Amino acid sequence: MTRPLFVLNGPNLNMLGQREPELYGSATLDDVRADCTRVAGELGFDLFFAQSNAEHEIIEWLHDAYREEATVVINPAGFSFRSIPLLDALRMLRAPVVEIHITNIHARDEAHRHSLVSSVASTVIAGAGVYGYELAIRAADRLTGGG
Repeated sequence: MTRPLFVLNGPNLNMLGQREPELYGSATLDDVRADCTRVAGELGFDLFFAQSNAEHEIIEWLHDAYREEATVVINPAGFSFRSIPLLDALRMLRAPVVEIHITNIHARDEAHRHSLVSSVASTVIAGAGVYGYELAIRAADRLTGGG
C-alpha cells in the first residue's frame, strides 16, 4: 500500500535554474520533480508534486492533503515569512510536515530568516540545495514509520 505524499512549492520556484543561480543553483523544478519522483517511489510514497505562485492554490492543496491524511514536504518560498493563511492551513494537518528551503534562510538577510512555517513543521531542512528535497522525503519516511 502506498502512502500519500504532497511535495508543494511556493512562489518563484518555477524559475529554478534561471533565477539567481548563484544562490539557488542550476537545477530546474523539473529536475527536482524527477528526483522527488525517484525517491518517493523508492520509499513507497504516492507522490503529488506541484508548484504555484498563488497562495490560495497551495492552501487548496493543503486541504486535499488534510483530507487524504498525506504527509507534506513544503518549500513555501516567500510565503514562509508572511502568510498566516498558509500557516493556518498547515496547522490543520494531522500527518508530519517537513519544511524545506534550498538556501540556508538563517544565514540570509533579516527578511528571510524567520519562517512562520517552522513553528508547525516536524522537521526543517535548509541550505542543502535541491538535495534537501531528497533529505526531506527521507525524513518524511522516518516520521511516518518507514525506514
